[in-house]
Amino acid sequence: MKNFKTLLLIAVFTLGIGGVANAQKIGHIDYQRVIDNMPETRALSVTLEKLGKSYQSEIEGLKKKLEAKVQKYTTEQATQTEATNKQRAQEVQTDKARFDQAQQEAYQDMRRREAQELEPIVKKAEKAIEAIAATKGILYVFDAKSLIVKKGVDLYDAAKAKLGLLKDKPKQQQPRQ
Repeated sequence: MKNFKTLLLIAVFTLGIGGVANAQKIGHIDYQRVIDNMPETRALSVTLEKLGKSYQSEIEGLKKKLEAKVQKYTTEQATQTEATNKQRAQEVQTDKARFDQAQQEAYQDMRRREAQELEPIVKKAEKAIEAIAATKGILYVFDAKSLIVKKGVDLYDAAKAKLGLLKDKPKQQQPRQ
């Protein structure tokens, strides 16, 4: 019986040490920083910026046409018949609806393309982080932004090397008011 207690104590002690060793296999990484600094993400930002400027110029053109039409119809309003003025008002409303729709569709297309193009980038980052964790024997990886105490292994430098991450973009300063 005494041997059994000794064996039980040794087993508990050994398992306890193993549990402590496993608890040490925790890492963290600033996930958004990884995504932001991937070359693919930067290229996507440039592409989306160009697309946004294209949409913006198209929408501004529609806005100028609408404003010119409203200006013309307003100045000619006194010389036109009531039926013509009603028809023109309806035409302006239709053009305004097209303008609003074009704005909304441009915004939705930008968001859809961003999500679509970002998906493979995110998967690549996740696979790389998973591979880094496996090579370092890390069982759990947490996002560093949500941690209060960060005593685990920081995997950012390893991810930077594996994914060829770019330097952090300088933070834009908010204008003072």
